[in-house]
Amino acid sequence: MVHRAAEASDTQPMTSTRIRANPRIAGTFERLARERRAALIPYVTAGFPAPEQAQAVLQALVAAGADVIELGVPFSDPMADGPVVQRAGDRALAAGINLARVLEIVAEFRRHDNGTPVVLMGYCNPVERMGVETFVERAAAAGVDGLLLVDCPPEEAATFFDPARARGIDPIFLLAPTSTEARLRQVAEVASGYVYYVSLRGVTGAGHIDTDEVAARVPVIQKATRLPVGVGFGIKDGETAARVAGFADAVVIGSRLIEVLEDGPVETAADRAGQWLAGIRKAIDAVPRPSPGQAPLTRTTLR
Repeated sequence: MVHRAAEASDTQPMTSTRIRANPRIAGTFERLARERRAALIPYVTAGFPAPEQAQAVLQALVAAGADVIELGVPFSDPMADGPVVQRAGDRALAAGINLARVLEIVAEFRRHDNGTPVVLMGYCNPVERMGVETFVERAAAAGVDGLLLVDCPPEEAATFFDPARARGIDPIFLLAPTSTEARLRQVAEVASGYVYYVSLRGVTGAGHIDTDEVAARVPVIQKATRLPVGVGFGIKDGETAARVAGFADAVVIGSRLIEVLEDGPVETAADRAGQWLAGIRKAIDAVPRPSPGQAPLTRTTLR
């Protein structure tokens, strides 16, 4: 599903040939495509539930089957985060986690794991405060592979993402149910790594997704780009994750994972997260994946 051939001139992917893919992200999706498996991408807020647990949590997620890790950069004024992620961000900020500390967490993770891609997800303000050039230099040195800035539209891509891309960091963009065809083409021109489809009209953790609606929307996005398409927001259990894995290239899951991390003693948070994510991995891997060129599986197929 990842490397889709152009079907016709009016649906030919618009991805620019000038974009250099990050090798860790590209290699991960290429391997998963060969294995006919969907990627599992957990989101966690950096330094949550406590800074001293940061490495244990990340390593537990990888051991449980995470293919890519989205690491949230805490920010005081988020616009897309629901109450669960906001709580995690507030606790991380109170514990002294800022962008510089997040990069330290990534650098430490790289001492133990040089293969799992790490994508930073956050907002423009912390990057601007550090300075874009300083940030991308430090992020590349730390081992960051992708950057998703929620409040950075493709029109502003040159400011933040051109310097990042020049240092091998993929610019990753969000698409929503309300995204127009023109917006799809615009994102396809500047994105790299993968595209993140927000399945709900709302903030993270806002509700359960309508998998039939998402199943109809994802192929439209796949026609606009050669990049893998991940689906997130509203995925809270193995059943929903499995349905999404039938038609998307990646399953992104965050708010429910953060609830698992905060539901118990801090000292055992990593173990809880790993056990829970392993169940999601098992559910995803139980779904038969379509062969290249085969039509995506529908919800009816998965019943």
